Amino acid sequence: VARLLSSVCRICGRRSLSYLHYLEANNERMHLLSFVRMRDPGNVMRFVVLGSQVAVGTGFLILYAMSPAFCHRFVGYVEEEACHTYTTIIDTIENAPDESEMAEWRTEIAPAIARGYWKLGETGTVLDMMYAIRADEAEHRDVNHVCSGIREGQINPLYNPEDQFDKVLEKYAKQILKRGKD
Repeated sequence: VARLLSSVCRICGRRSLSYLHYLEANNERMHLLSFVRMRDPGNVMRFVVLGSQVAVGTGFLILYAMSPAFCHRFVGYVEEEACHTYTTIIDTIENAPDESEMAEWRTEIAPAIARGYWKLGETGTVLDMMYAIRADEAEHRDVNHVCSGIREGQINPLYNPEDQFDKVLEKYAKQILKRGKD
């Protein structure tokens, strides 16, 4: 799947929203893998998750072909709900009685995959991971709400290749000027 999405990004160019979809899908995969590492689910649960991803993904792809703006707005609201959920989880962890399982998450080391992905350091806790995931969900919410308003032919405000080119050109010019002074 990652190879397919990568190919689509190359075909469509990073100017399209497909690149953003790829990045967001990879990020959501990291959320899932982090929680899988915490509580190793059995084969039945893995099959249910895989089956639901295929079913929902297929349906969403068809719906996206009909109305991308609707899908982005819908996902924006789903991500907003995720932000509320993670805020509740964080509040529960922070205010949990010292002897409870939730209190252990204040000091329990996050899975290695999470510590590496979100750069939590060697001592990053599950609580730190929850903060990072909530920040991701907030970014996804904002990106999807912005994408729902992009019209055909409009420059994507989240990826403007001219701005990136100008930054690269400016950096190159500064390096050339610096070499000239040496």
